[in-house]
Amino acid sequence: MAEELLAAPELPEDVEFTDLDEEARRELRTLPRDLAERIGKHLVAAGGLIDVDPEAALEHARYAKTKASRVPIVREAVGLAAYHAGKWSEALSELRAVRRMARTDIHVAILADAERALGRPERALDLAREADLSRLPQEVQVELRIVAAGARRDLGQLDAAVVSLQGADLDPAARYPWSARLFYAYADNLLAAGRAEEALRWFLHAAEADDQEETDAAERAAELGNE
Repeated sequence: MAEELLAAPELPEDVEFTDLDEEARRELRTLPRDLAERIGKHLVAAGGLIDVDPEAALEHARYAKTKASRVPIVREAVGLAAYHAGKWSEALSELRAVRRMARTDIHVAILADAERALGRPERALDLAREADLSRLPQEVQVELRIVAAGARRDLGQLDAAVVSLQGADLDPAARYPWSARLFYAYADNLLAAGRAEEALRWFLHAAEADDQEETDAAERAAELGNE
């Protein structure tokens, strides 16, 4: 079905335009007011569904795109929902568009991960090398390191994957928002490199840092400890 004929998915009853953050609402001001509010509600719905029902989130974002394809925040919503739904090519297309329109590399780690998912680890590494880290938030830098390590692992560069994750923030005592994911990735790559004893130690560090239960580090540690 052509995008312009795409039917609007039903909005949850509690969705309000004002739930959208101020920056996103500002971007939508280029549209007529009624349209901006309608599109904004679909973006709110997409954001609320993205972690629990990414396919439904993608429906809302795609609909918004049919009405406002030139608004970066709309293309971003489609790209992120597509990524969460495993639609790698669509995610790449949309987030590349955001990159051009907004002149930002904020989603470079997601772009690189989508390239990995499509079986193109070399392209993922190219993105990591080309990124200007000084212009990226620390959490994006760390996520990009994790993705790049995965790409090296895909290429069979196991020791390089381990080394690429090392740095000042790979500290068992550190408690950054990204610590659990970084420790987990390090443990996982250590295990892939055949360093099971060290991997167990870092899975335990990841479990201790994982206050939000983002990973299965405790389970992985228990499995390794029982071997």
